[in-house]
Amino acid sequence: MYSVLMLVDVHFLSLDYTLFFSSTLIGSLNSDVLRLITDPKIFTLLGSQYRMALLSNAYVMVYLANLKLFNASTCIAETPRFQYATYTSPKYKDTGKDSLKLQLINQRSDFSFALFTNGFLNPKMVAVSNTVSFSNPNAPVYPRLAQGKQWNETSGYGIDEAEPFVEWGTKGERQQRSPAVTLTFERNSMCGAPARTVGWRDPGYINTSFLKDLLPNRMYTYKLEHRLFDNTYIWNGEYQFRASPFPGYNPDLQFPEVETCILQDEADGSNEYNNFQSGSLNTTKQLIKDLKNINIIFHIGDICYANGYISQWDQFTARIEPIASAVPYMLASGNHERDWHGTGSLYENNDYGGECSVLAETMFFVPVENKAKYWYSTDYGMFRFCILDSEHDWREGTEQYEFIEHCLASVDRRRQPWLIFLAHRILGYSSDLSYAIQGSFGETMAKESLQKLWQKYKVDIAIYGHAHNYKRTCPIYENQCTADEKRYYKGSLKGTIHVVAGEGGTSLSPFTTLNTKWSLYRVYDYEFVKLTAFNHSNLLFEYKKSSDGKVHDFFRIFRDYRDILACTVDSCPSTTPSILKIVQFAYWYCLGSPA
Repeated sequence: MYSVLMLVDVHFLSLDYTLFFSSTLIGSLNSDVLRLITDPKIFTLLGSQYRMALLSNAYVMVYLANLKLFNASTCIAETPRFQYATYTSPKYKDTGKDSLKLQLINQRSDFSFALFTNGFLNPKMVAVSNTVSFSNPNAPVYPRLAQGKQWNETSGYGIDEAEPFVEWGTKGERQQRSPAVTLTFERNSMCGAPARTVGWRDPGYINTSFLKDLLPNRMYTYKLEHRLFDNTYIWNGEYQFRASPFPGYNPDLQFPEVETCILQDEADGSNEYNNFQSGSLNTTKQLIKDLKNINIIFHIGDICYANGYISQWDQFTARIEPIASAVPYMLASGNHERDWHGTGSLYENNDYGGECSVLAETMFFVPVENKAKYWYSTDYGMFRFCILDSEHDWREGTEQYEFIEHCLASVDRRRQPWLIFLAHRILGYSSDLSYAIQGSFGETMAKESLQKLWQKYKVDIAIYGHAHNYKRTCPIYENQCTADEKRYYKGSLKGTIHVVAGEGGTSLSPFTTLNTKWSLYRVYDYEFVKLTAFNHSNLLFEYKKSSDGKVHDFFRIFRDYRDILACTVDSCPSTTPSILKIVQFAYWYCLGSPA
């Protein structure tokens, strides 16, 4: 049995900073002490005494830049994380005392803390902390596994400074080393602002290593390492993972998970420029809690809503490290990674802050021949996943349409009976208000182009993101339910079940008030969904709320291989003689064949 988890958007932080400060306003500024409490093994701290002022609307910001370059007109864009001075002490304006707890991750840069007043319209910096440095800011960090015999990690070392590699093997046996390919990108790779202006930040180097000849379903350990040219080594902890099983193999339960929106919120309670992602903390927490029961994760678009602020990708990869370092973390492309005018997107919107999809394509690996064509298939045990790039043209006659048909047609359903279709935008059925206003229940032309493929190749479940809510349909074809059952399906579905699981953390979106027969279940809450294959004949689908990790909706499919072979409407080639031939036969039979 295997389980799959599906996602859309999350983020992590690692080390705590506690800031204690006090001030007494008696007609003038007073000398205060800003004390930073942290782990001395990891950080080097320099100095501590600075002047502060107790003024109204005060807040502390975490800076990734030299505060001498502070510019009031751009500070919010450059430094999105902050806490108000009253965050933990509502009486701060009366007592002049407060304590704030902030978390930092290694972003290959020094940090400073600053105290501002006058709010955001006219900010004034009245105090700044000492510089905070990681002991080795260039160490390799945040490994990310992916199907396709490949790994990703991020480091600060360039190819002229170090040789990156992964040391891996089974415990107790000789370890081997696989070299890594190093990539990065520059400011001029971005399409526009803010990614190319105030949102730009050097991404460091992304190292990708291919681990080959893995024994299926075997546990392996690994370390990210760099050999410096002075023959010293830098490495970052030890991780472990289980290699994927052979396609069709059933060693145990299989748990794929699907999430369509794990965004990135601040675990320390900070505000940030895109401050609508609070649900992501609970989603990430639940995934980590259940990680031993997850084999692979699919995060199907709108990855972290960085929207052109490059440092947010560091925050996101740090956040998901406990997950992505242990199980394959697979992506799909969403509008917040790809859409920009004049860049070949099917939708001519400026949704992603000028990133040009460069961040998603470089920071994460997916098994594609060309990363600009972000559609692919991947197998895990009894599952076949066909992942469509909804931001590129998928209509009939396009290259992507041909790929999707090949992905669906080429699977051996005797070995991999569970066929799953994934895409970010809703190409099937949705009850989201935004689609209803447009006069549709999904993307225009989508069902017309794709539903005949879903029906012909008997796709079991299609899962989408984009709409920030949860919705499940009956098995459906051409707007008609093909089964009356709602939870326990036996035999052929005769259609495809469509699921919108688009709320892993960002702001929720409302449903239409229109009632449709095919909409069985809808929820306005944060969530993720999980698929569990018990064997070749038994599949469980679960919808779990991020707030408690409990199941709030489910269905099961019970069937044999013969049920997949069974013909339904438009799923098998026609073998019935045409009406014309039947009429001709009847005419000849009655009157005799013409000479």
